[in-house]
Amino acid sequence: MTTALTISACKEQVRLDHDRLNLLYADVGLREAEDMLCRAMEELALRLGQAERLWRGGELQELRRCVRALGAIAGQIGLDGIVAVARDVGACVDRQDSVALAAVLARLLRLGEASLSELWDSAVVNL
Repeated sequence: MTTALTISACKEQVRLDHDRLNLLYADVGLREAEDMLCRAMEELALRLGQAERLWRGGELQELRRCVRALGAIAGQIGLDGIVAVARDVGACVDRQDSVALAAVLARLLRLGEASLSELWDSAVVNL
């Protein structure tokens, strides 16, 4: 008997609040908004890497703090999907559900990467 293995790529749907980005540009101006977005994107990328390292190291309370901060930064720039999934990671830590935590953190990392790409593309369009 031959067993077939199917590998499917998980693709996350990015939820980017374009209205929030437009308000940011309107409120602080083009140059300042670009600077803020670049700093936020850099911080998100760093925190995504840190979250994975903390999880692998079993530092779950630090992971919880890391994703809470990640969610706050994401919320400021309209990445609502990251906010929701970061909250779910924290809930998994609180419940001490290691299986769900692994799955939800993997989702956060995929969504984070996709969101950063989408945000980059949106920022470039606004230049």
